[in-house]
Amino acid sequence: MSATSGIPRRRRALIAALSTLGLAAVLATAATQSADASAPTPPSGWSQVFLDDFNGSAGTGVNTSNWQYDTGTSYPGGAANWGTGEVETMTNSTSNVALDGSGNLKITPLRDSSGNWTSGRIETNRTDFQPPAGGKLRVEARIQMPNVTGNAALGYWPAFWMLGAPYRGNYQNWPSVGELDIMENVNGINKTWATMHCGTASGGPCNETTGLGNSTACPNTTCQSSFHTYTMEWDRSVSPEAIRFYVDGVNYQTVTSSQVDATTWANATNHGFFVILNVAMGGGFPAAFGGGPTSATESGHPMLVDYVQVLSASGSGGTTPPSGNRDAYSAIQAESYDSQSGISTETTSDTGGGSDVGYIANGDWALYKGVNFGSTAATQFYARVASGAASGVSGLVQVRLDSATSTPVGSFSIANTGGWQTWQTVPANISSVTGTHDVYLTFSSGQSADFVNVNWFDFGH
Repeated sequence: MSATSGIPRRRRALIAALSTLGLAAVLATAATQSADASAPTPPSGWSQVFLDDFNGSAGTGVNTSNWQYDTGTSYPGGAANWGTGEVETMTNSTSNVALDGSGNLKITPLRDSSGNWTSGRIETNRTDFQPPAGGKLRVEARIQMPNVTGNAALGYWPAFWMLGAPYRGNYQNWPSVGELDIMENVNGINKTWATMHCGTASGGPCNETTGLGNSTACPNTTCQSSFHTYTMEWDRSVSPEAIRFYVDGVNYQTVTSSQVDATTWANATNHGFFVILNVAMGGGFPAAFGGGPTSATESGHPMLVDYVQVLSASGSGGTTPPSGNRDAYSAIQAESYDSQSGISTETTSDTGGGSDVGYIANGDWALYKGVNFGSTAATQFYARVASGAASGVSGLVQVRLDSATSTPVGSFSIANTGGWQTWQTVPANISSVTGTHDVYLTFSSGQSADFVNVNWFDFGH
C-alpha cells in the first residue's frame, strides 16, 4: 500500500538458516493445509517472535494485545484517504473486521444504501520486527483474497504489508522510512504484487511511487479461489543484504542493498517495522488496472487470513555475531533509530536529502543498537546538527553507551545555527570506546523548548 504524505514543518509532535529449496518446501506444505490450518511449526534454526492464529468465536474482534484498529480515512494529521486515494472509511466494527469462528480473520468491505464504502485495517502494536545482526526475519501469512473477479471486483485492493517504525506517530516521512508490500492485489486479478518502497516521494532511487516491485500469478489455483502463503524473508546474513518475496515458496521478487545508495537503504531498513492487514476500495493502484469501485462492484467479499507469524533466525550458526550491524565510522542516519522518546522524523534539505530527526527537547533520546567500534579506540564524535531555537535556548547532545542513564562518554553544546535546516557538523571528544555497543543519543537542556535537529552522526579515532 503506497503511502504518500506532505511534509509540513511542525515543532514537537503533538500527535506525540534455510536454503531457498528448504523454504520452498516449508511454504508449499503450508499452502496445502486446510482453510482453518494452524501456523506451521518453525523450521530448525528459526524462532517464533509473533503469532496470531485468529482462533476465537465467530463475530468477535481481533486480539487488541496484538493489533490496533486504524479507523476513518487517514492517520491523525496524515494524508487524506490514507495517502492513496482510496474511498472507503475504515472502522472497528465487527461487520468489517471479525473472526469467522473457523480460525480465520475476515476483513469485509461493505457498501451502504447511499453508495458509501466501509472496510477494515489493522496493524500490529509491535513496531520492532527486523532481523538480528547477521540474521534473518521471516514475515508470512496464509490468505485467501476476496473471492470476486471481473467487473464485480473493480476497486478491491487487499494487502498484507509492513511500514517502518518511524512512520508511526509522524505520518509525513514516507517513503524514506521503508515499506515492504508482501502481498497486494487489485480488481480480482489472479496476481500477487510484492514491492519495496524507499527513497524520495517522487522518482528517486526507488522509482516512486511505483517502488521496486514485481508480480506473479498464484501457483496451481487462483489467488481468489484458494488460500496461499505469502512470505517476506529479510536476510542480513548475505552481502549484499537481501529482501525476498515468495508466494507458496516461489521466490518472485528480490531487492538487495546494492540496488540503491547506502543512505537510502539505511534510512529504509535500520529500524523495526510493523505489520498491516487491510482491504482498501479504490485508489491509485486499482485505477491503473481498470478503476473502481463502480456500480457493478459487489459488496461483501472478505479477505480471509488464516494466520500471521513472524520468525527470526540468528546468524553464525545460531548465535548473534560479535560485530554489530552498524559501523561506528560510517554515517549513521539519525532517523534509523531502533527506538526513541520524544522525537520525530522529517524530510531534510541537507546535502544528500533523506530525513532528519527533530522536535528534540530536554529529556528526549534515541537508541542505535549494535554499533561496532572495532579494536582501535574511537576518541571523536561528530554529529550533523541544525537549530532554529530562540535566543537564549540551547542544550547538550550527549553520547551514552548501553543505557540511556549511563554516564555520557562525550557531549557538545548547541544553540541556534541560523535555522532548523541550517546544518553544521560539530565535533566532540569522547572517552576511548572499543567493541560493540548500543549507542544512545540523549538530549539535555535547561529549557523545555525544542533546541536541535540531527541528520547523522559517526565516530573517529
